[in-house]
Amino acid sequence: MNINQLLHFLVIVDECRSAAEVVSELEKLVRGYGFEYYGVVRQPKPDENPMNLVLSGHWPEGWPQLYIAKKYVLIDPTIRYLGQAHAGFRWRDALHAFRADPHRKRMERMLGDSLRFGLADGYIFPVHGRTGLLGNMTVGGRPVDLSPTEITLFDAAAKKAYWRLLEFRHANETEATKPIDTRMTRREMEVLNYLADGLTSNEISKILKISNHTVDWYMNGIQDKLNAKNRQHVVALSFRLGLVT
Repeated sequence: MNINQLLHFLVIVDECRSAAEVVSELEKLVRGYGFEYYGVVRQPKPDENPMNLVLSGHWPEGWPQLYIAKKYVLIDPTIRYLGQAHAGFRWRDALHAFRADPHRKRMERMLGDSLRFGLADGYIFPVHGRTGLLGNMTVGGRPVDLSPTEITLFDAAAKKAYWRLLEFRHANETEATKPIDTRMTRREMEVLNYLADGLTSNEISKILKISNHTVDWYMNGIQDKLNAKNRQHVVALSFRLGLVT
């Protein structure tokens, strides 16, 4: 494999002007490595339809419907393993990790179904925020052997793709032409970092010993400066712009 494809993506994705451009570059990368299918999703919860969380993806026809109908999200070994993974891993390694699990039989049925749809193997790359797992990117189809270096670079590509797609999802085209002001006061940076940690206005107010109203005032100022649509968009932009890490 040619890691130049991965390096190219990591550079070019920052120059993309729309979600469609990000998706186009990502699909070139995925196809270039021999993967037929992929998905970039926010972290699913047991009571949510996984397809509502998809930022971008391409799957075999009928597979998403079967996955949802059989509630495979509840026992999917890759999703369960994500909770303890700090870096990308191969699908089959996740299944092996649950060899003694009481849901093993159902996992094997899921594996059989996925094989029928051409999903023989793949990799999944977690995307973490400061409060834990936020989402992931998965690639798969026929078995492809990635080197440790390629897995590391795919890990970085997953994070880049996730944050850029999330940024565009929340962006409002009419606001996109407004300038972004990244100059923050000390108090704004404190509020922004706590927001990135997943804290609520009430929790931030207690830490900073200010009122909820004052916290919301700072939040609104930050949102205006970053030209963000909502608080989730603020966090996505903050990671993108390097204001928080």
